[in-house]
Amino acid sequence: MTDATTGASTGGRAGEAIRVIVVDDHSLFRRGLQMVLSTEDDIDVVGEASDGAEALRRVEELLPDVVLMDVWMPRRSGIDACAEIKAAAPSTRIIMLTSSEEEEDLFGAVRAGANGYLLKDVPAEEVADAIRAVVTGQSLITPKMAGLLLGEFNAMRRRDEERNLGLPGAPRLSPRELDVLRLLARGMANREIAGSLGISENTVKNHVRNILEKLQLHSRMEAVVYAVREKIVELS
Repeated sequence: MTDATTGASTGGRAGEAIRVIVVDDHSLFRRGLQMVLSTEDDIDVVGEASDGAEALRRVEELLPDVVLMDVWMPRRSGIDACAEIKAAAPSTRIIMLTSSEEEEDLFGAVRAGANGYLLKDVPAEEVADAIRAVVTGQSLITPKMAGLLLGEFNAMRRRDEERNLGLPGAPRLSPRELDVLRLLARGMANREIAGSLGISENTVKNHVRNILEKLQLHSRMEAVVYAVREKIVELS
């Protein structure tokens, strides 16, 4: 199962391979991942890095479409690097590919702007599929981590009930914005949302921007967190 949200644009250029950087402090893992991805005609691994600091330098140099990055690394963590990469290259999509099942790491990645959070035990072909998905604007969470999210959402609801939709002072979304948020959180692309609601793709983009501004969120992944916590949509 994949839980996804839509983004605004396609990361790769039309007709060109998706350019990827692999970031992990274990060289054997980097090599293995490169070998797996080298069999995909539409994916090109253009660089690698062994920690977050080096990853930022490589991103600034190569401007890849996607970064596959571990969470736990020496010198600078993947989460710290994620926020810096997003600031330096906003169009670059970032997938955290890690063995960490810690809720703190998952939420740290979400807050830093990661577009996906996958565990290293996922089948190799799912990594390639995830790369393709994030360049079309989707955000991905593995089923195991989605379960952790749900547990945290319930705890957050108990601690933060005053933020529920509809209560005085809470951010108020229009009916159309709620429709867009529900479809966004179910993994529909902007074009699909537009077709479903009978509006233009540009209008969908405007709604997404307004949703993020009203809720004071920084990414579409955070919008999924909000949508599930407020029971606008449920992960199954």
